[in-house]
Amino acid sequence: MESQKDRRSCKTKKLVRDFQEAKKMSLTKNFQAKEFYSRIKQGGGKMVPPPAKYAGNLQALAINLQKIRDKVGPLNINSGYRTTKYNAIVGGASKSQHLYAKAADISSPTMTGPELHAVVMDLINQGAIHNGGVGKYDTFVHYDIRDQPAR
Repeated sequence: MESQKDRRSCKTKKLVRDFQEAKKMSLTKNFQAKEFYSRIKQGGGKMVPPPAKYAGNLQALAINLQKIRDKVGPLNINSGYRTTKYNAIVGGASKSQHLYAKAADISSPTMTGPELHAVVMDLINQGAIHNGGVGKYDTFVHYDIRDQPAR
């Protein structure tokens, strides 16, 4: 009889394989993997997917972001996974959760950063999304799924 752990392991292996093969892979009903790819330089250019070993992180992040999106409507992923080089270019923290595909900087076309932050905090306080890292900025919110809360 197949255990729940075995089923999760098979699902994760399939996710890793699919993640490497398909830029249009849907992580949730509204988020595709390519939305989280790292830039290699500011201003555009080539986009780089996270290493396959971070596929589970990205899936978990997207599931939480979907719950935020379900509450507020469309979200923009301003920054998801970052390569070490791109993280340095944008002045990211040396141990940024973006490096592990566990973080996204998000914005809403209909809300300010502080308004979106309030919704994220409400969802955390309700236990609807993971209580990880949250940063409030004028135009966006940083949200991550690190193990411990960080503000």
